Amino acid sequence: MITVMNKSNSLFNTYLSETRNEHIQKDSFRFRRNMERMGSIIAYEISKQMEFGVHEIPTPFGIAEEHIIAQAPVIISVLRAGVPVHQGVLNFFDSASGGFISMYRSHDKDGNFEVSLEYISCPSINDKEVILCDAMIASGASMSLAYQSLLTKGAPKHVHIIALIASKEGLENLRKKLPLKGVSLWFGALDDELTAKSYIVPGLGDAGDLAFGAKDAE
Repeated sequence: MITVMNKSNSLFNTYLSETRNEHIQKDSFRFRRNMERMGSIIAYEISKQMEFGVHEIPTPFGIAEEHIIAQAPVIISVLRAGVPVHQGVLNFFDSASGGFISMYRSHDKDGNFEVSLEYISCPSINDKEVILCDAMIASGASMSLAYQSLLTKGAPKHVHIIALIASKEGLENLRKKLPLKGVSLWFGALDDELTAKSYIVPGLGDAGDLAFGAKDAE
């Protein structure tokens, strides 16, 4: 299942437009906050796809029957740009456990790169709903590797992949590398172009730098 949030009119589009806006995104606090808000909105939509059970809730005047999520998900984010999205999802899933995946790009002199896994830290995901968060999906290489690394921690019931902006090329690459069943894709927007250096156009720039400051030059 693929859901593109900005195809429907909602407040999500306001927050997305502000993260893209080169003038507004100079405020890193506001940029992180908008990422967090979008993560929360997507989390709400994901919750509609999850299993619920009936619980009896005591009130001052009796018992109310309410439908409650049967099992809290595991929220995992790709460092570092995925952290504000992670927090937004966690805001809506109070009892969720969490984990983090660290990866890096190795560039050669021609501008080509390979994505390498540094580490993954998370609880067992056996038979659990997993929400995998990142800010951007450009070529899809990082997210494909992140998904494969998850499988070393167990066999999930379902994986929901969140990216605030993805490229169409990245989507096609994910379709080739991810299983047909057991994975849902949730994008804030799906942009048309990916440059030779894997920058999404129009995109929004480097989400990690905008959220946390520019990295030191290597």
